[in-house]
Amino acid sequence: MTPETFTDALDGPVYVVTAAAEGKRAGCLVGFASQCSIRPPRFVVWLSTANHTYRVARAAQYLTVHLLRRDQRALAELFGGRTGDTVDKFAHAAWRPGADGCPILTDVATWFTGRVEGQIEGGDHVGFLLAPVREAPPAKDPEPAPLRCGDVRDLDRGRAG
Repeated sequence: MTPETFTDALDGPVYVVTAAAEGKRAGCLVGFASQCSIRPPRFVVWLSTANHTYRVARAAQYLTVHLLRRDQRALAELFGGRTGDTVDKFAHAAWRPGADGCPILTDVATWFTGRVEGQIEGGDHVGFLLAPVREAPPAKDPEPAPLRCGDVRDLDRGRAG
């Protein structure tokens, strides 16, 4: 089994990660992310070094990680198929400012904001180690299934972000 065969078998959830720094906002679709510690709680998101969100996130103190539902493909298309270099994605999505201005997508019920604790070089992506500081209020009803990588494999992600 090659590494590609192994990763092709994975079908994890996708997230929209948002950032704000130096008067700029950014957000992108992320398929590489995971809890990485229980105590203390930590989560890592991997951002492509080729995209706009990475450039904004490098200077950000906080990132917000939004777990998309299966019925939120339009948000995945917006944040995963268009680049913030040329499009203000937040003009096309409902949001409010969170910690340090970091955008919180108001149509996404499951999210958390994390303080950036460090950055990890990883080839064409950089991991942002996050310490959760705020999270969405608990849902009253069970959340529908999350949107998964397999649901968005057809998106042309190129330099989106």
